Amino acid sequence: MRRFALSTLTAVAALALSGAAGIHDARAQKLPDQLTWTAYDVGSGGYNQAVAIGNALKNKQGVTLRVLPGKNDVSRTVPLREGKAPFSANGVGGTYMAQEGMYEFGGKDWGPQPVRSLLLNNSDALLTVVTAKDANVKTIADLKGKRVAWVVGAPSLNQNITALLAFANLDWKDVQKVEFGGFGQAMDGIINNQVDAAFTSTISGKAFQIESSPRGIAWPTVPHADKEGWKRLKAKAPFYVPFMGTEGAGLSKDKPVEGATYPYPVLMTYEAVDAGMVYAMTKAMVELFNEYKDAAPGNVGWDIKRQVFDWVVPVHEGAIKYFKEIGVWKPEYDKSNAELIKRQKVLADAWAAHGKASYADDKAAMAGWQKLRADALTKAGMEPVLTEW
Repeated sequence: MRRFALSTLTAVAALALSGAAGIHDARAQKLPDQLTWTAYDVGSGGYNQAVAIGNALKNKQGVTLRVLPGKNDVSRTVPLREGKAPFSANGVGGTYMAQEGMYEFGGKDWGPQPVRSLLLNNSDALLTVVTAKDANVKTIADLKGKRVAWVVGAPSLNQNITALLAFANLDWKDVQKVEFGGFGQAMDGIINNQVDAAFTSTISGKAFQIESSPRGIAWPTVPHADKEGWKRLKAKAPFYVPFMGTEGAGLSKDKPVEGATYPYPVLMTYEAVDAGMVYAMTKAMVELFNEYKDAAPGNVGWDIKRQVFDWVVPVHEGAIKYFKEIGVWKPEYDKSNAELIKRQKVLADAWAAHGKASYADDKAAMAGWQKLRADALTKAGMEPVLTEW
């Protein structure tokens, strides 16, 4: 019988290593002098934003923010699971897909994670496919036959391209998949003519590098009027929304792109992280907004006025406490949050059952988890979203 790590153990790990993470008594409701976040690679939009926020924390509260760059969703999430960092400016992979136990998070050392959000960045940027201008890709459909980056260990990046390909009735068999070890390497692959397309934020530092490279930059459109295309896209990525991108490399209010996006980064944590710590972090992000909003591309998305409180992962109780204090948390959000927490319970119970089963090998174990997960969610009246990957 194969043994699987239960998601509930992650909470124990987080508490056991609370000293390293700076997790402390809820009564304090303040940040420690030194704090750690994980984020995307150096040069990414999320990393740049985290550094700008760190400067504001240092200047106004004397808090030193250490930002740990991670190549992929797993490397960004491990420090949180192990209690070595309390927060991450993560992507949809380290939040939604970690919650769902999908892709790398469906492996034997992971399983569904009890993640929570604090704030979502809803900027004027897009999170979509970037292409070299000389590849002549005008729409998602034009990706057929092109070289497309696949980042090993980054389920969010890869699933997002999968969903965007589905918009045009394409899949990975219709493109040339080129593997890279990290986000930065994939973006450099466009510059170096190793690949034609990759997934990124329009405000990523790497996107600006592509724009200034000899190949140039282009953003394939995702037409908002194509209802069937959007139905296929959201079946694989329910966190996506139609959006006119106006911020980033090659974009402006005068040169918008009809595309698709979702919140990025997501300032997230684990359920076990102390509510006082989360309260203090949320409060600092909101109250220091004017100090960092113009300090990095996309930082405007952290504005409290742009927040979505009923997204696809639950909000941490510490953040909710602050949102109630400032009057932005509505009673209906309690219901949606409770449903999301219930979903995590269904997934955790399914994973526990999965750990008691016997499988011939890792491939069989993954297939078994996929079926068990889908069956458990369906029985609970919840949409599985993905049934195979």
